[in-house]
Amino acid sequence: MFSEKAEHIKSLNLIAKRLIGEFRGERIFAFYGKMGAGKTTFIQSVCKALGSKDIVTSPTFALINEYKTGDSQSVFHFDFYRIKNMEEAFDLGYEDYLYSGSYCLIEWPELIEPLLPKNIVKVKIEVAENGTRNISALKV
Repeated sequence: MFSEKAEHIKSLNLIAKRLIGEFRGERIFAFYGKMGAGKTTFIQSVCKALGSKDIVTSPTFALINEYKTGDSQSVFHFDFYRIKNMEEAFDLGYEDYLYSGSYCLIEWPELIEPLLPKNIVKVKIEVAENGTRNISALKV
C-alpha cells in the first residue's frame, strides 16, 4: 500500500512521482477526498509527473479535460461532482475513455463507482487537523 504525508504543497510533486512509479503501468486513478482536500491540486502534480506542460484545472462544469503527457499521450481528467445520475456518465461516453488505455484521473468517483472497471488505483486524500494531507493508494 502506498502512503505518504504532504506537509506542504511543495511536497506534492515528489509524492505524485512516487505514486506514478509505485503503480507503473496502471492507467485509471480514482481520487477520493472531501471537498477542499486537494484532489485537483494533487492531480496537477500527477500530470506534471507524467510530463504534461498543460494547465490543469478542475473540469467541474465540463466533466472532462484532456491533457498531454511529455510523450504526447492523452490524460483524461474527470470531475463527476455535478452529475445528477449515472446516465450522464453514459452520455459522456465514459467507457471510451476508461478503456482507451490512456491515463484517467477521476475526481468524485464514488458517484459513478458501479461503472468503474476492476483493477483501478484508489487514491485517498485525508486532511489532518494540522493541515497535513495524508495520501494513500491501493490497487483494487
